[in-house]
Amino acid sequence: MSAYIVLNYTITNAKGYEAYPPAAMPSIAASGAEVLVADNHSEAVEGKPGHATVVLRFDSKEAARAWYESPAYQTAKAIRIANADGVAVICDGFVTPGRSGG
Repeated sequence: MSAYIVLNYTITNAKGYEAYPPAAMPSIAASGAEVLVADNHSEAVEGKPGHATVVLRFDSKEAARAWYESPAYQTAKAIRIANADGVAVICDGFVTPGRSGG
């Protein structure tokens, strides 16, 4: 079943954050993930989310967790965390009841 990593955050130091995308993209490409959303100007319609949203699709939760915890992503993750405040979640894809797959 497909799984997703959803990142939502507010960039607190734009200059420092500039290093994040080029640091993260090689690890994302190597993981086989698909970038579904990458938007630094997300429109809030409810609550108080950050203005940046990224959604990555992986083959499974195990693959998503392996990327997030991989040595290849750690430098990029440290850059994001140091220059943004937000959340990251790993979640399963939705399966319509009565159907299999993801």
